[in-house]
Amino acid sequence: VMMQQLAGQSQGRVAVARRAGRVSRSAKLQICASGSTYGTNFRVTTFGESHGKGVGCVVDGVPPRLPITEEEIQYELDRRKPGQSIITTPRKEEDIAEILSGWADGQTLGSPIAILVRNKDQRSGDYSEMSVAYRPSHADATYDMKYGIRAVAGGGRSSARETIGRVAAGAIAKKLLKVVANTEILAYVNKVRDIGSNVDHATFTMADVESNMVRCPDQDAAQKMIDAINEVRTRGESCGGEVTCVVRRCPVGLGSPVFDKLEAELAKAMLSLPATKGFEIGSGFTGCTMLGSEHNDPFYIDEQGQVRTRSNRSGGVQGGLSNGEDIVIRVGFKPTSTIGIKQETVTREGTATELRARGRHDACVVPRAVPMVESMVALVLADQMLTHFAQCELLPRNKDTVNLDPRAVKQFKELYAYK
Repeated sequence: VMMQQLAGQSQGRVAVARRAGRVSRSAKLQICASGSTYGTNFRVTTFGESHGKGVGCVVDGVPPRLPITEEEIQYELDRRKPGQSIITTPRKEEDIAEILSGWADGQTLGSPIAILVRNKDQRSGDYSEMSVAYRPSHADATYDMKYGIRAVAGGGRSSARETIGRVAAGAIAKKLLKVVANTEILAYVNKVRDIGSNVDHATFTMADVESNMVRCPDQDAAQKMIDAINEVRTRGESCGGEVTCVVRRCPVGLGSPVFDKLEAELAKAMLSLPATKGFEIGSGFTGCTMLGSEHNDPFYIDEQGQVRTRSNRSGGVQGGLSNGEDIVIRVGFKPTSTIGIKQETVTREGTATELRARGRHDACVVPRAVPMVESMVALVLADQMLTHFAQCELLPRNKDTVNLDPRAVKQFKELYAYK
């Protein structure tokens, strides 16, 4: 009824505008609400369901001549794929990427890049009970409420398998940022349940992250995290944790105030990932308890004449714009909803019942969430970098401009005689 009323109101407005000569007779009500696309200039659309024929992405806006190999994309997908260790889901998928368009001879063509990963190890029979009863805290019920239909097997579109498209696209975004600005994006598991870690953000490497199955560079903490995940896994339970992501050498000025501030885009991107429940940047909520004199990051001029800060409680973003310092964010993930313990729930018909879920699921999602977080950060930064170049770097600046970022103008040095 509401949609009919909206359509009627819209048609009335169109009729008035048509009489005034402002619109054509072909004007119709259009509703755009897909929710499967992110980005404005670096634009990514993901597709597919967990137990469908395949999943993947279409990436539009990638600059031509970007060198990238199939192996670079596959490396990121291998970090995300299931069945990596005893603490992840036992589902076995090779997750081999097929690049269908927009790429040839190791370079992007400037046209849309389509990447497909075919599903092979589906066990849809494990979800027979879930076709009738909703899993508590899962998307089963809300998808039914919204769409009136859902793909039961594997969770369909709400499954973390959807993130394959994000990670494949993120590999391209990572390479673009690396080529243009030597930007590095690294994430790690900083907490599982109440087990924290101590990691030097200035020195840890990808090798450190990948040195153990839980993806925590702090080896002592990593073993405790693995033990904690194994303990809940053997009981049919699940647990949550946190992922920290650090961006090094981010170009200055990324972000689009006021509604598309960089931290706002990062928050949206992170909270669009499955199972996320919290987001912090820099000092986060701890900063709320500090005084201004304690929290402010003092400025100074470094040896290269660049404006820098002596501390980084801002987390690399001030006024919604990157300031060139490391961007540091933290993302909180809840315990996996699907557990092997009997829980109270209701059926689709509204009858009270109990459910002990079957299927293959991660007891803790955070180890496999690490490449997902990195990829979403890369997609945000790539999109904002293209936006920044289009608006702010096409015309020459005064050479004395404060913090003229050499990473963001190196392509224009000859054109504008930057020295």
